[in-house]
Amino acid sequence: MMFPFMTIDNDTEVVHSERKEDGRVKVYIETPDERDGFHHAVCWLPEYKWEDISGYAETEMDRYRKFVIDNAHLIMEFASEGGFLNASNL
Repeated sequence: MMFPFMTIDNDTEVVHSERKEDGRVKVYIETPDERDGFHHAVCWLPEYKWEDISGYAETEMDRYRKFVIDNAHLIMEFASEGGFLNASNL
């Protein structure tokens, strides 16, 4: 299951999985693109392992890497609590 985390610039969506049995969390970043359909990238926390990167320029990936690093503690917490809405009791 994937939980919404945040929508950032250019309608980029950041979502994350629940915490897996091995403690890992999948972070998926996706941006709509008129020409290509969608650009996307996957990061696995807590090891910050990036894979399946498609369509993003290196400067964009630098921003997304920093974004994930800056928000990893929240993403990991929300992944353990069933997503932001469940963690915040909304």
